[in-house]
Amino acid sequence: MKHALIISDGKPGHFNQSIALCKPLGLEYEILEVAYKSKFHKALSYLLDHFGIFTEKLYTDSSFKFQVSDFSYIVSTGSTTYYANKRLAKKLGIPNIAILHPKGYRLDFSHIFCPAYDHPPKRKNITELPLNLCVADETFFAEKTAEFNNKHTSAKPAVGIIIGGPNAVSEIDAVEMQRQLEQIFETTEGMERWVTTSRRTPKQVEAVIDGFDFDYKLINSRDPYNPIPAFIQLCDRLFVTSDSASMISECASFGTAKVEVLMNRQLTTPNKFEELIQGLEARGAIHVFDRMLGDADTKIDLGSILKQGVQDIY
Repeated sequence: MKHALIISDGKPGHFNQSIALCKPLGLEYEILEVAYKSKFHKALSYLLDHFGIFTEKLYTDSSFKFQVSDFSYIVSTGSTTYYANKRLAKKLGIPNIAILHPKGYRLDFSHIFCPAYDHPPKRKNITELPLNLCVADETFFAEKTAEFNNKHTSAKPAVGIIIGGPNAVSEIDAVEMQRQLEQIFETTEGMERWVTTSRRTPKQVEAVIDGFDFDYKLINSRDPYNPIPAFIQLCDRLFVTSDSASMISECASFGTAKVEVLMNRQLTTPNKFEELIQGLEARGAIHVFDRMLGDADTKIDLGSILKQGVQDIY
């Protein structure tokens, strides 16, 4: 069994993508968390990388301690990890993989897996991905579905609505959400309606949700339980707001539901979320909700793409 050393910045959205790379490749992994001593030390890493100088002294003393010595790959996601990734690959003499676009650093990793919306340069060692890497397996979904069934059961087909919040390029508007929910209820007559929000969902939008008669409702600010994995497995249709690349990617990767995207108000256009959505819509994986229901249910399996990307580097 091959092992990967995952270098983590402690952010689940980052190290989960590293884990999502390891699983289809059949890699066991150990997670090493690293942190720069300061913002100055992080800024210095870009300069040192430019000159090919690598040192562990930029990081805190707790960094660079791991158990397994026989690793096959170094894997990391996020700007805090890329310099450490290169340092350990050089120290251990093994290939290294970066996930997302390591902007500001030299792109001399053994391989880089990067979302197409980041517009990476065309290089042999860079593979563009149509969506974000998502970590999940059959056991995970089975456990989360059983957990949800203990909270709510239904004999009717269900519609799951996943609501996020504002981000750097868009905002979620309570008036527009009212209109969208009214349209969803009109077009899904005879089905159960389930809804969940996120920690970013504004109070005004929560108030709108409270005005509808949902069969299952989870307001994150009141209950941190996450029903999204169960929604993905159990729902016939999923509606997801346009503000989260990870939520959209999960819905387009797993389960069998037809997926609708609820567009937030775009503050900057074009942007990476729009590009992600347009690319997935072209693949038949999602449909932008326009008062009519679509039939987009193609699920994208990145396993073969990942295997192809690493086959020549070890």
